[in-house]
Amino acid sequence: MGPTRANFIQYAPAALAVVPLVAGPWSALAAAAAGAGAWAVSASAPVLRSLIACGFTTTGCGIAAHEVLAAGGNPLIALGFAIPAGAAALAHHRNLANHIPAAALPPATPTTGAGTATGQTSQAQLITAWWREYISGPTQTEGRTLIQAGANLEHLGLEIDGDHVAFTGIITLPQGQQVRVKAADIAAVYQIPVSQVELGDPKHYAPNALPVTAHLKVPAAQPQIAAGAPTTPEELWAAYVGVPEGAMPGTTLTVTRYDGPLDWEGIATRDRRAIGTVNLQDLAGNLDLEAIQIALAPGDKPSQMGIRVMREHALMHGTMLSSVLDELSMDSRGYVRAGTYVDGRAALLPLAQPGSGARHLYLVGGSRSGKSGLLEQILLSAHRSGIAVILASPQAGTIAGASLTAYLGDGLDRSMGALRLAYAMMLDREDRYRSPAFPFTDVLILVVIDEAHMLLSASSPYHLEAKAIVEQLTRRSLKRGIGVVLATQTPLAEDLGNSTVIRSQLLIGGGAVFLRCAKGQGSLVGANAVEGAEGIDLSMIPSQWPGQYAKVADRDMSGLATEAAAAPEDGTFGLGYLLTPGSQAVQFRSLHLDVPPVSLAGGERPVGIEDCDAWRERDAIAQTPMVDKRGKNLIGSLADLLAAAKGAPASQEAPHHNAGGPQAIAGTSRAGAPGVAAGAPDGQELIKPRILELLREQSIPMTAETIARKLGTSAKNIKPRLSELKKRDEVTNENGLWRAA
Repeated sequence: MGPTRANFIQYAPAALAVVPLVAGPWSALAAAAAGAGAWAVSASAPVLRSLIACGFTTTGCGIAAHEVLAAGGNPLIALGFAIPAGAAALAHHRNLANHIPAAALPPATPTTGAGTATGQTSQAQLITAWWREYISGPTQTEGRTLIQAGANLEHLGLEIDGDHVAFTGIITLPQGQQVRVKAADIAAVYQIPVSQVELGDPKHYAPNALPVTAHLKVPAAQPQIAAGAPTTPEELWAAYVGVPEGAMPGTTLTVTRYDGPLDWEGIATRDRRAIGTVNLQDLAGNLDLEAIQIALAPGDKPSQMGIRVMREHALMHGTMLSSVLDELSMDSRGYVRAGTYVDGRAALLPLAQPGSGARHLYLVGGSRSGKSGLLEQILLSAHRSGIAVILASPQAGTIAGASLTAYLGDGLDRSMGALRLAYAMMLDREDRYRSPAFPFTDVLILVVIDEAHMLLSASSPYHLEAKAIVEQLTRRSLKRGIGVVLATQTPLAEDLGNSTVIRSQLLIGGGAVFLRCAKGQGSLVGANAVEGAEGIDLSMIPSQWPGQYAKVADRDMSGLATEAAAAPEDGTFGLGYLLTPGSQAVQFRSLHLDVPPVSLAGGERPVGIEDCDAWRERDAIAQTPMVDKRGKNLIGSLADLLAAAKGAPASQEAPHHNAGGPQAIAGTSRAGAPGVAAGAPDGQELIKPRILELLREQSIPMTAETIARKLGTSAKNIKPRLSELKKRDEVTNENGLWRAA
């Protein structure tokens, strides 16, 4: 096997340099230079042959001319030998012009007929070479599978315009075959995004011929602002917000401060018409911002509303609890400091209404939202304002300020007892103060119900009783100086026992605080809509400020600092919306607890509740269920409640006494008249005539509790007798009300 073309190209210049050494040093040096030049430019075979021929001719003429001059011949004869040397050089120049390397060519106009590399520019040759190497063949590297052998790129054309470079062509296969080359294959070969490869639709072309366009270099997209497109806040507002389908139709914007497209303030005005409620999500969509970047500030005029767009949130650094200690006590209007609005004003919560009574508060916030911190702050404000607190905390030990309460119901069962006591206090005050215009001398009472869904939801064992009590408290307690602070994790209706009464009375009787909720559970639209907070999605409140994750990534490996305290910017705890009656929900943040609230109480004893029948019997009342087994017929009077409470301990202690204990209680009359002797075997039977006599004399339906109170016994002794009388058809029962048949 002879030398290959590659071997010839590799070794011919060396041979060209060695052969003339016998003729003379100058000719050998010239031949070596020519061979090195051919090697450097990687000359093709025809060019190399021409160079070798030129070298031999020139060398031979040079030897002859040297011999003539050395022998003392005529110089004109030596000059004649230059003629064949010049002819050889001219012939080599012509051969070289026909075989210029592709790399030496300047970018040319698009070429066609890319099936062969002859006549192509360097760019076209490279495109064709890659196509054959990876897609069609026949060139193929060992171990690599072609994408589709024989799928040649024909009619190649180049488009070069500034920063844009693209090629077009037709993928061609023999008749009867189908193109299987995909856009992703071409993109992988030329290392470009798939979106920059365009293939023709096979439906419109022959199966074996498919056009292709590949944009090898795409100019960087420059932001283009169309003629007349809105750019300023006023123009954006007019184009997207103030239009009929916008978030605030019919309004115009006046910018009062502008420090960039993400940091400005303004006032939206509607010509002599109230703006009404604003859907914050719609407004954020109109302005192409996140809802957390926008804050609304309702003004004194219903036709105006303040707007603030923020790059860095104004509440990131918070307000310290210790810095506003004097504002935690209730002022003459009944308000306490709860935090700071986004515009820097103090955010106030009403705990009382002078001359009228107490106020309610509806608090919503998921885990790690700052809800517990706000409750501790409220307990401190109540303590400093002389308000007694009854706390129901189904999750035991979660409220650090529990020591400031007059009565603590810790745990699920005891928290239900706290609700019963609160209801009993309302009945007691209603019994003592018949007129709504009573001279209010008793302390205000705040009934704080944390994690209320654990008591009110349908899955709670106390669902029906808790729902009935809370409904009555929210409806009737304000005029008696008793307010309800109800906290849940979501605004969902099921967290309130599906009671529309509870939510509406809480919002009417005070206000609401909405903090961050879990994803999918924070929407205040649809069934969970709250007037004044339309469009707010509490799950959109971020758990961290922008850049917080990068800050956490900078780890401090020096060890745990036991005295380290969290800074306000370490999280969005307490960030939410405050809604007061008759206003729009405004973004605010509760106070940052730089010190434990309980430490600011001064070590004083908790505010106590007045001495009354309900308070004296608080332990028995807390253990007395106030509805029947069906959850109906809530006890409606203080006398019935006290009678049931007095009966409850006796029934619980009965197993520790002899068998006659319950009968003796059943036979005791209300006035102390002698009834059935203790231990009489027929004591239970003798009470039935008294029940029938009472029902016939009164001629009105009564509950079992009312019958028991009038007969001076407990409902536990009356109910079985009523059931026996009903079996005899001597009494009837309709919705828990008994009457004589």
